[in-house]
Amino acid sequence: MPQAKVLIIEDDPDLCRVLAYNLRNAGYETTVANDGREGLRQARLLIPDLIILDLMLPLVDGLEICRRLRAEPETADVIIMMLTARSEESDEVVGLSLGADDYMTKPFSVKILQERVKALLRRTSDATEEKEVFHYGGITIDRRRHEALAGERQLQLTQAEFRLLETLLRQPGRAFHRAELIEAALGKDSYVLERTIDVHIRALRKKLGESADVIETVRGLGYRMRDRRHAEVAENADQD
Repeated sequence: MPQAKVLIIEDDPDLCRVLAYNLRNAGYETTVANDGREGLRQARLLIPDLIILDLMLPLVDGLEICRRLRAEPETADVIIMMLTARSEESDEVVGLSLGADDYMTKPFSVKILQERVKALLRRTSDATEEKEVFHYGGITIDRRRHEALAGERQLQLTQAEFRLLETLLRQPGRAFHRAELIEAALGKDSYVLERTIDVHIRALRKKLGESADVIETVRGLGYRMRDRRHAEVAENADQD
């Protein structure tokens, strides 16, 4: 089974370090964001399995983040656990009404939070099983088996290439900046040139063979998975 991806959106750096350390030790792939704007960006980029979301955040508060994520198809099903110093029942009701799956108030036991995270992920395991396999444009990504196929042909991808292909394939039509793709494929703390991603894309296209044109270059920005709907519109226009 692949590691579940957990995003922590919390502005207390000490709490972030504690949560990230313990969740990584428990086997989760963990990312941290320290304000609401960065949290939204990371959620849209990574499409995590679970988000631990503080309510009181700078730039964009937790309730607004929850509202936005639930309104977007790509993140509508992500598990959200709200984490806050507020303990009033009304805050819990508002959070749950906006679509949060669970709610914990500070201070709390990290061990109890870990158990809640494990329970939330287990509760949705059937749905998650279905979401572990993605198909688009003749390409299949299976996160459970860590396999990628172009038609019936298995692709021999590096870890970075696999993550890069998965990131593009899960949101077809979305244009990703090179810096975002570096973050998704190599990690947030990777210090490499943006052009490094061009090397990975070139290698990935070579391995995709006849399916290589499914990855489209966005001039001056980065790359995207070609949106078939746009391609069909352009093709029909040419025929007219």
